[in-house]
Amino acid sequence: MSAAILLALAGTATAQDGTAQAGEARALDRVQVTGSRIKRTDVEAALPVTVIQKADIEAQGISSAEQLMQYLNIAGNGSDNLAANAGIAPPDLRGNNGVSGANLRGQGADATLVLLNGRRVATHGLRGQAVDLNSIPFAAIDRVEVLRDGASAVYGTDAIGGVINFITRTDYSGMQVNAFVDLPEAGGGNIYSTNILLGAGDLDADRWNVFATVGLKKNDILRGNSRDFSNTFQPDRGLSPDTRGTPFATLFNFAGGMTPTTLTAPGGGVVNGVNTLNLPGAAGCEAGGDMMGPYDFRLWATTATNVASRFGCAWDYPAAAVMQQPQESVQFLGRATFKISDNHQAYVEAMGSEVDVNRIFEPNQISSSGVATAAFNPTTWYPLNETTRATYDSIYNAMAAYFGAEQLNYGAPIAYRWRCMACGPREVQTNTKAYRVMFGLDGTVGNWDYTMGLSRAASESTSRLGTGYHYTAGLQQALGSGLLNPFLMPGQEQSPAAMAALEAASAAGVVLYGGRSIVTGFDAAASTSIGRLGGGDMQVAFGVDVRREEFEFNGDRRAAAERPAIFNAPFDDANALPSVSRNVKAVFTELYMPVLDSLEFTIAARYDEYDGFGGTANPKVAFKWQPFDALAFRGAYSTGFKAPEFSKLFSGITATPYTGLDLADPGRCPGGVVDDTRPECVQIRPDIITGGKPDLAPEESRQKSLGVVIAPVDWFNMSLDWWEIERIDTIRTGPDVDTLRNNYDLFIDNWIRNAAGDVIGLDRRFVNSGGTLMSGVEVDVNFRGQLAGGNWRLHLNGSYLDNYQDKLLEFLPYSDNRVGEYIRYFSLPLRWKHTLGFSWAKEDWSHSITQIYRHGYKDEVPTSVAAGHYIPSDWNPDVDRYITYNYSVSYTGIDKMKLTLGVKNLLDRDPPFTAHKNDWASGAAWEPRIADPRGRAYSLLVQYDFW
Repeated sequence: MSAAILLALAGTATAQDGTAQAGEARALDRVQVTGSRIKRTDVEAALPVTVIQKADIEAQGISSAEQLMQYLNIAGNGSDNLAANAGIAPPDLRGNNGVSGANLRGQGADATLVLLNGRRVATHGLRGQAVDLNSIPFAAIDRVEVLRDGASAVYGTDAIGGVINFITRTDYSGMQVNAFVDLPEAGGGNIYSTNILLGAGDLDADRWNVFATVGLKKNDILRGNSRDFSNTFQPDRGLSPDTRGTPFATLFNFAGGMTPTTLTAPGGGVVNGVNTLNLPGAAGCEAGGDMMGPYDFRLWATTATNVASRFGCAWDYPAAAVMQQPQESVQFLGRATFKISDNHQAYVEAMGSEVDVNRIFEPNQISSSGVATAAFNPTTWYPLNETTRATYDSIYNAMAAYFGAEQLNYGAPIAYRWRCMACGPREVQTNTKAYRVMFGLDGTVGNWDYTMGLSRAASESTSRLGTGYHYTAGLQQALGSGLLNPFLMPGQEQSPAAMAALEAASAAGVVLYGGRSIVTGFDAAASTSIGRLGGGDMQVAFGVDVRREEFEFNGDRRAAAERPAIFNAPFDDANALPSVSRNVKAVFTELYMPVLDSLEFTIAARYDEYDGFGGTANPKVAFKWQPFDALAFRGAYSTGFKAPEFSKLFSGITATPYTGLDLADPGRCPGGVVDDTRPECVQIRPDIITGGKPDLAPEESRQKSLGVVIAPVDWFNMSLDWWEIERIDTIRTGPDVDTLRNNYDLFIDNWIRNAAGDVIGLDRRFVNSGGTLMSGVEVDVNFRGQLAGGNWRLHLNGSYLDNYQDKLLEFLPYSDNRVGEYIRYFSLPLRWKHTLGFSWAKEDWSHSITQIYRHGYKDEVPTSVAAGHYIPSDWNPDVDRYITYNYSVSYTGIDKMKLTLGVKNLLDRDPPFTAHKNDWASGAAWEPRIADPRGRAYSLLVQYDFW
């Protein structure tokens, strides 16, 4: 087999040393690669495995597993990074505080198996759905192997999208220190890390080796308003903030208030939500402070005649969320290896991490209500007294001058909607501690290779309130007394008494919830040759995998009798779970059959038995056919499964009011869209019911792949791999509101009604839904040669998504192909993604430049455009492509030292504009699932080996 085809079969997306020549002779050791239990020559696998070496990671200035996932083309564009989870989490996602997930082929972080040195680690403690990449000791990583195929037949649950295996070094002798900085040119969002590695002992000479590494990492905050592109006041392009809760308060009409229920503008027309800054002849909304502007009622109105909010102001709350959450982490990895004999080796490995992440988003909005039991009932409205008289009179006079005093009730309290800037931004601080301890034994007995391991891993997380949250009673008192003034202009400040009242009412430090995920496991596998076929030795592997999975989730830890209400605090008591557990027992086998020199098959099968829902068997068949040296074909078929997580089975029920303005009862109003001209189409705001279901079944999947590898010469190779994944009985939150409305007859039971027949709730609890069907093609192309005395490499790695369809229920047909369309929450299905890199190395110098390309897509449609009554003048239904360039240079000419200087986003490209609705997604006019908001950034890595 030619060296070129060997390199190509490795699936080498940035995998090989750029200085190595494909034609050089080298010994190929038998090793076990991700996706197989059989040791074989490292590059002869039939499965598509991408290998990313440490040097390539460093050359791109990548300092975390989260950044690596954003760089990989095979990774889906889901809400799996901290930037995409910077705002308010919906109830079923509150447990993702501080979590970064791996999402391969758009299957989701909970359907992508993450391994550390080939074995499982615990899922994140809050939800137990996915492994938190922040807990991986990234500084200790030697390489990352990504299996771009399903692997339930080898590893069991979760391996539907693929497997990502973080592999650390297995031995080290010496002392190495490195330091890394990553500094954006525009300021904010700095990243710092440092790591020390210390080891001693030689396995061959001393028969032992011990090493340990400790790393520290810090991400500085990048605030949402620190970049010009982060701005939702772009109404001509279809984007404007949908809130009238402003730092200078907006008035609302209520019976018993200064502005009555019906307020008529001169010339006619009922209005509500008036901000005195936006009245004719006034200073304008922008005078109310940074990030204020006019409320664009046209964009948010469902009908052309709905102009009641035309005097409102808005505030750019999406830009108030941070774009990079502040994060600090400590990571540790240690390993002691003992060579018992020439054929047996024992080791103990310990991994630990502590990560602190602070989710920061906009201050609370105070919305007056006419309901006596509401938090901000009439007793909290802005009163007229000696403290408030000057401010009260100024608001009254401005309203009277335009609307006429005869319409107002002087002396009555003012109802309003106000963004309490003095309350401070809301913070949810999450601390996560994770560990894994593993004892292993590897070796050879006769003709058998064996490996076994006993491990225990855990992740424990706690989220607590930071600034921005206050006890309701204290806040009510400060508001109702007039101490807090909601009508301050820029330069004016709350009184010392008001700030003291807020401080006294602060709920900072109260624990919201916490959880713990534990997995204890034993696995063993053995493989041997069992005869010869035409192409060589036939090999077989057998193994067992036994695990105990445990999970618990607790809510408010205050004593039940001492739980005063905290306004808007996102507690999750309904989902509190006592300690629950289940046992998993599995057996597996794998058979490798080289039928001919040119043809080989691999057959694998695994049977898993779970407490609760029984057993599931999953096979896999793979082949490789190489008719001649320059050409090889490979393919595989497998089935997979994903067991439902504890949180999806047993989470309690949460009811959250629907915040949209567009929903009517489809049982009375066909179509379910608000129409003020029809009494049966009045607006409704039912509770959205979310939570777990104990009768959930496992998800199932079918995976297919077929690829070709071409390597006609030593200096060129390429591979193309087609894949398809069909998932059925997919577990996800119940159908969204639009789906429930548009398919009312199918989901009539999801509309919960009271005795009078009024809709009071929409059931969106977890369900086994119909499924998804996705397919695509992955390409990898390499050119190599010599230039100016050095070695160069041109490398293209790309992912083409051909099809993405879903269906709500099994009996329904699949949807139209949604590739290139905007999708909320889940992976954004981009048609094409690639990295194109050129590297050149000579002696002590190496250079690389990489283009990172993300294709454009159809944007989310603004409310007014969907309703058909108003199209903004510059609205573009297409989001532009996103292209950035990274450059790095490394120098090793100083004894024992390596220096790497990098520039990310060399051309300082802003993320493309998007008009997606920020009530359901992070990113103010930009998409955090696609783009890096930091702009051009300079990185420096210094590595020094003491011995």
